[in-house]
Amino acid sequence: MGAIADLDEFSTKHEQIIQYIQGLEVGSRISVRKIALTLEVSEGTAYRAIKDAENRGIVSTNGRAGTTRIEKKQSQRQSIDKLTFEEITKLVDGTVLGGAAGLHKELNKFVIGAMQLEAMIRYIEQGNLLIVGNRNKAHSSALTLGAGVLITGGFDTTAEVKGLADKLELPVISCTYDTFTVANLINRAIYERMIKKQIILVGDILRKDVKVVFMAGSDSVEKLVRKIEETKHNRFPVVDDANKPIGMITNKDVIGAPSDQKLAELMTNNPITVTVNTSIASVSHTMVWEGIELIPVIDDSGQLIGVISRKDVLKAMQYVQMQPQYGETFEDQMWSVFEESRADNGELRFRGRVTAQMINQVGYISEGMMGSLVTQAVNRTMKEYRKGDLLIDSTSTYYLATVEIDSIVEIIPTVIELTRRFCKIEVGMFTGSKMVVKSIVTARWLGQ
Repeated sequence: MGAIADLDEFSTKHEQIIQYIQGLEVGSRISVRKIALTLEVSEGTAYRAIKDAENRGIVSTNGRAGTTRIEKKQSQRQSIDKLTFEEITKLVDGTVLGGAAGLHKELNKFVIGAMQLEAMIRYIEQGNLLIVGNRNKAHSSALTLGAGVLITGGFDTTAEVKGLADKLELPVISCTYDTFTVANLINRAIYERMIKKQIILVGDILRKDVKVVFMAGSDSVEKLVRKIEETKHNRFPVVDDANKPIGMITNKDVIGAPSDQKLAELMTNNPITVTVNTSIASVSHTMVWEGIELIPVIDDSGQLIGVISRKDVLKAMQYVQMQPQYGETFEDQMWSVFEESRADNGELRFRGRVTAQMINQVGYISEGMMGSLVTQAVNRTMKEYRKGDLLIDSTSTYYLATVEIDSIVEIIPTVIELTRRFCKIEVGMFTGSKMVVKSIVTARWLGQ
């Protein structure tokens, strides 16, 4: 029937074996030989399917016990819980001053109390953790709003606050670390977990119910043309006899070629591949920089198990943007003190106060934080033009003057150039009328 028919048959048999295994009762023993005899396939095909079933979490191989049908394992990514207040206590070597009955409760985000009480209250919600120093009114206000409290600097709190914490079953914790150290410790711990839950991987969106369409290097141009007409696709991975990608072929590659010419002579060799554990952000970055539309997905043995396209990546990114964000990075915390306004011409402006968490060891805002604020301003400004994430190509930044703690700074982004894929923005940071930072940022939209 030819190489394409053989490969299609291989793919079909593979899925038939998977379906057969899924239909077995939990606890059933599975062997390569038994599968091969029952379904009349080669032992090599049976072995590969059993390994795939193991990767999917429906069988388990355990030494002398052999391979057994099991309940599908819950993804580790799905079983990751948020941090609890008890874990926070251990993380910061803290002492529980009150509300110990609530230590099992989960934390969804933390708020740094580096502002006036009235402003602070606007950011506190149920399930938060307020990180603050020796401010008793802030302690009681946070508890009333349903948040736990972490007191930095080794300070205590009042008996009234402790009693309120016990009554509401919300922990009040004291630790000797300063606010900056605590914020970074907690932020890192949250995002070690949150990233695993929020970052979408190739395996999360790869269609396992759709047969992979591919070609063989020995196939002819004529077969490719028929496959294009049949599937309406215009690009395909090319595999060898072991079902491993060796190239990519598109309709443009065969224009003017003889109908009997082999695809191996026309394809792009050594294709970029990804695995199910590759992040969608990484795939998008690769597609942008390499200018490619389709990437083969391989398993641990290097065999083709699927493909991912730009359309798939864009859908995944849209999904991410619709999800609630439970955590906040340290940068998000710093950016939260900036207020947004508009100039007479409608352009965005950002104005805020330099807090203690932004400064370096000598009392000035750090260069890294100034660069971060510039990037935040660019991202927020470009969302006015298009939804989606930016990939920063380059940044040229000039630090013209130092900025002290409690200074009021204004960030003014100006769009210099804008196309469908590319943008260039000039960003100025001012204290009063004095420019302290000037930056030129070039970027492009991910997935474009």
